[in-house]
Amino acid sequence: MPNVTLTIDGRQVTVPAGTTVLEAAREAGIFIPTLCHDPLLPGWGACRLCVVEIPGMRNLPASCVTPVAEGMVVYTASEAVIEARRTIIDLLLSNHPMDCLTCEKNGDCRLQDYAFLYGVRQPSFKGEKKNYPLDDSNPYIVRDLNKCILCGRCVRTCQAVPERAVIDFGYRGFNTKVVTAMDTPLGDSSCVYCGRCVAVCPVGALTYKPLAGKGRTWEVEKRPVTCTFCESGCAFDLVVKNGRVIGVMAKEPGPGRPLCLKGRLGLELLYVEEPLKPMLKKDGQFVPVSWAEALGLESILDRMKKVEGKEGR
Repeated sequence: MPNVTLTIDGRQVTVPAGTTVLEAAREAGIFIPTLCHDPLLPGWGACRLCVVEIPGMRNLPASCVTPVAEGMVVYTASEAVIEARRTIIDLLLSNHPMDCLTCEKNGDCRLQDYAFLYGVRQPSFKGEKKNYPLDDSNPYIVRDLNKCILCGRCVRTCQAVPERAVIDFGYRGFNTKVVTAMDTPLGDSSCVYCGRCVAVCPVGALTYKPLAGKGRTWEVEKRPVTCTFCESGCAFDLVVKNGRVIGVMAKEPGPGRPLCLKGRLGLELLYVEEPLKPMLKKDGQFVPVSWAEALGLESILDRMKKVEGKEGR
């Protein structure tokens, strides 16, 4: 594949043809903010926070979906670009709860980081705000749609798993939100609670219930660990506070995102000093179950007993 040479903020950068402006900038160590972009699921371009200025183009294009071209000149921090990003952040904050002090994502929220970076202290747009009830319908994931910025990362990572696609965008205009089939609570859906969506959420719309209130972002350390229950090798992080493992969460970014709940439950049993009692849905209700049942070991034990019984005859 031929290479393309372009200029980004006065610096010449050479990348393979087909590379996006965002990828070229990051390869050169040039910062461009993103909310909806996911390196594993590219080509979305929804939030527009990654806009840049390219002379000759009519508008400010989103760098995550704009391919490089030979001789292209890109400005990532011009006056027009900075103003556009401030306006986008302002619009997002205008329909976003301002409870950062008590939010589980405080210190690990991209919207919060970018508001600080671009000096957006208070939203200037007034009007109706979202007022959805907290979805606390399952033991593992809490959904607060009032904090959702509609970046679509959770939707895309869920749909990336064959035959999964539990969530998608529903309704239109101001009423647009991420929904399950028939807009039922997450606990009533076909969600398997693997945690992929929580791992990629850039704000506090999706959080882990088992970790609620156990530690702020700056109080904990994350240590990578790989699930060995099957050959998929899903990647997780052990959440450590004061030398103790207090929980397990899906690792992001990078490959190896989780595919099921079993891996996280198994790692909790292995590493967490006081693991929570596992819960599984039976007859439409979540009920406490044994660790053997939660990890799918009961059926294996039953088969082994049957084999032993046959061989003993």
